[in-house]
Amino acid sequence: MSRGSSPSPAHGAPSVDCTTVATKGTGRYGRDVLAQARNRPERRIREVPLDRDLVVEDAGEAFCGAVVGWDKATVTLEDRHGRRRVFALEPGAFLVDGEPVTLVRPSAAPRGPLRSASGSVAVRGLKARTAREGRIYVEGAHDAELVEKVWGHDLRVEGVAVEFLEGVDDLPAIVAEFAPGPGRRLGVLVDHLVPGSKESRIAERVRGGDVLVAGHPYVDVWQAVRPSAVGIRAWPEVPRGVPWKEGVLEALDWRMDTGEAWRRILGSVRTYADLEPALSGRVEELIDFVTGPHGP
Repeated sequence: MSRGSSPSPAHGAPSVDCTTVATKGTGRYGRDVLAQARNRPERRIREVPLDRDLVVEDAGEAFCGAVVGWDKATVTLEDRHGRRRVFALEPGAFLVDGEPVTLVRPSAAPRGPLRSASGSVAVRGLKARTAREGRIYVEGAHDAELVEKVWGHDLRVEGVAVEFLEGVDDLPAIVAEFAPGPGRRLGVLVDHLVPGSKESRIAERVRGGDVLVAGHPYVDVWQAVRPSAVGIRAWPEVPRGVPWKEGVLEALDWRMDTGEAWRRILGSVRTYADLEPALSGRVEELIDFVTGPHGP
């Protein structure tokens, strides 16, 4: 395999060319592979620093693609068709030019200003600011984990805590108990905030000068992750009456529970660019509201 040697990829995907070359044996039955193995000195698996557009092949599942992102435990590959897959960074789990390698995070300092996952300039040696009285509430644990992964750095810089609700039915009582006011603003991120929905009616009851309710149109925050980041064409339509998450797993033939599916989805998110603007824009709006000039 080589970098940049394939035809122009579809949809702007990195150039990917993975070619398996069979080595011909000598004689009628080829080489004595076991004899070769006995005589071959043991080799240490080479470590290769991760680099965007580095073309590698997953040794276990025969998926070949260019590196488009990574975190502490996983790497995301994109093939020439724009399909993405997330793999664990395990020793010897990948091939580079047919050689088993261990992919490792680069140790060199990045050039230019360091960026956080939200796209903001990262603060080096950050010490979290004392938490403001203002808060951002989100609907569930998955929403909170996604916000933390992408905007966690920004939230610690600004001293904003994120808490999650168990749905929005009790939002009026929660807002009343929080008692928002000058210097104590409350932002709320709501799923499926569309005209005429139950969520929109509840939101209208609690909105005020020190309360901002913002939301995205998706049934669940899973949908706010771009399908291309997850490696699917689109999020499937789930029939009415079928639990949405379970319907998605069945339609995608993902043979796992919802917890494992969410870990797979969350692991595919590297930066705000992997999210739909309908979510990322609302989160930015809430952070600005809580930390704005009329806030704490």
